[in-house]
Amino acid sequence: MWIFLMRYLRPNKYSWLVCMGCLLAGCSSAYRGLQRSAGDVACIRQFRPQFSNTLYSTQVDVLQHHLSGLLFFKQMPDSSLRVVFANEMGFKFFDFEFTRDGGFVKHYMLPKMDKKAVVKTLRNDFELVLLRPSLQQAYVLEDGSHRYITVPTAKGNNYYVTDTACARLERIEKASKRKPVVKVWMRHYREGVPDTIRIQHQNFKFNISLQRVAQ
Repeated sequence: MWIFLMRYLRPNKYSWLVCMGCLLAGCSSAYRGLQRSAGDVACIRQFRPQFSNTLYSTQVDVLQHHLSGLLFFKQMPDSSLRVVFANEMGFKFFDFEFTRDGGFVKHYMLPKMDKKAVVKTLRNDFELVLLRPSLQQAYVLEDGSHRYITVPTAKGNNYYVTDTACARLERIEKASKRKPVVKVWMRHYREGVPDTIRIQHQNFKFNISLQRVAQ
């Protein structure tokens, strides 16, 4: 099934036509109306999930394909975090490690899924969920009803969107220069851990839904 994802992620030979059409149509940025504002960018640290040994019932939809199983976040003694996804029978799909210093280790990936673009996509998605951005270059934008903690990236920005008081996390957006490409919602925190997590790609059907399992 993951071959379909690879085909979708592969550069399209007609992409230049899309870009040209966008220019001719006067495409504007979804973030055009945001204004620079004062504020503490570090306020988003309060929304960082405090995963220890946390289990989620997980659904993954890629194009017309569906996977389901259990995803486990496990805090290790060295402060790294393991993320393991397996089906209900214990058949493992992947096993990743996010180190304390921001590194990443792929311990296992199902061979059919073990493609560079797939691993990179999953890594980026979970890094958004872990909410551990470097805030050295971060700044605040607002639109009158929301605060956007803006973290520059190589291809755009990551936006951590809160209410104007930074008391509630609305969503996280990984964006190009013009529009969001991935959105993440984390809801109903209990003891520092969200009960539900949803990751939604905007340019093709690749969605991950997690519901916390009582332990």
